[in-house]
Amino acid sequence: MIIDDKLLSDILKNTKTPGQKETDAILNKAKLLKGITKEEALSLLMVSDEKKLQQIFDAAKFVKEEIYGNRLVLFAPLYISNICANECLYCAFRVSNKTLNRRALTQPEIEREVIELLKQGHKRILLVAGEAYPGGGMKYIYDAVDTIYKTRWNGQSIRRVNVNIAPLSAEEFKELSKHNIGTYQLFQETYHEETYKKLHVSGPKKDYNYRLEAMDRALANGLHDIGIGPLLGLYDYKYEALALLSHIEHLEKKFGVGPHTISVPRIEPAEGSELSTRPPHQLTDTDFKKLIAVLRLAVPYTGIILSTRENAEMRRAAVELGVSQISAGSRTNPGGYEEGNAGAQFSLGDHRTMAEVIEDIAAHDHVPSFCTGCYRQGRVGKDFMDLAKPGLIKQHCLPNALFTFAEYLHDFADGKRAARGFELIEKTVDKQILDKKLKDQIKKNLAEIRTGKRDVYF
Repeated sequence: MIIDDKLLSDILKNTKTPGQKETDAILNKAKLLKGITKEEALSLLMVSDEKKLQQIFDAAKFVKEEIYGNRLVLFAPLYISNICANECLYCAFRVSNKTLNRRALTQPEIEREVIELLKQGHKRILLVAGEAYPGGGMKYIYDAVDTIYKTRWNGQSIRRVNVNIAPLSAEEFKELSKHNIGTYQLFQETYHEETYKKLHVSGPKKDYNYRLEAMDRALANGLHDIGIGPLLGLYDYKYEALALLSHIEHLEKKFGVGPHTISVPRIEPAEGSELSTRPPHQLTDTDFKKLIAVLRLAVPYTGIILSTRENAEMRRAAVELGVSQISAGSRTNPGGYEEGNAGAQFSLGDHRTMAEVIEDIAAHDHVPSFCTGCYRQGRVGKDFMDLAKPGLIKQHCLPNALFTFAEYLHDFADGKRAARGFELIEKTVDKQILDKKLKDQIKKNLAEIRTGKRDVYF
């Protein structure tokens, strides 16, 4: 059993707010970068005292900086279809929503959307589609992935496609693995089965267990990296955190590796969904930040993703607490980058352009990263974690982040933004790269990028 509801409910009922001594003990353990148990994580989620909360935030920032340094990965979602067979009460794509402008992009239209993203400087795309495909089969998705990789603009191309699509059969996962995707992402939405069944009225998504077991099928059939997460606001966030960590325990025990990423979306208003405007378990901003911080402490080497659902202020705060990947300049509807935001899945909180997001990141001394080196060098799944946990992956990640940021600055930034970005790169190399041989190699590669070389990575 992946999720034992009775066990989790009992743990939730019996866990008390920790005293100062217990809080200190859990946080000291977390700072060893080995993670904490789901029970310890729940104890921290019970904290409301401002002093203890600040301790949790400080510990999360320490862990984040020890593992990820000052780099922050950027990507963009690419919605190729909002046609769906499911009736999910919180979603604009629900099949009964007759006011939504429905559309599935053709392959030429997908190419045009990719070109719009390339013009912004994007290198990583998350393909998203409603759970019903033109022609009734997965060929539409496979073709879309291939189209994205083949698209070129001014010498630019997308280097990594991740996908967020319906749960697949074993055979479909085997076929998907042949199309060179990065991470397969699927949200359980809520791990609380009774709530899940109430919110998913009809359609294939109504099957709680088929969705929950999708990650087992993915890892058993050719995929190496997966991304999971709940949709926060559907049920008690403390229960969702316990269940999420239980899911991770299950995957690590069975496959030797947990998720590559965790996403933490909060419900935002969606066209045609009254529930989305009044979520049954809406998180306060403080509880949301606490959850991000505790997840960073519990699973230190797992990426945490925050989308443009959140506003700029919250995204800045979340990066300090443990978020390691963010979307930028997003649209959540098919054709959105070329034509506008009609037919979107939900409302956006951050409407800044890609350039504005990058400028803000750099202004706070974070290095925007478009790195895809690990995927293409085969450092995925368990192999990635075997390097990450001893700290060996750092010698790849920070240099690669610097290379991709330098490429962006040369190809897309104006004079002032470029100057500030190169200043940050120089400062980061001087202060954070201590090995002289590595520092010399980084400077050599940066010089080659300056003279026109591209797609440089370790």
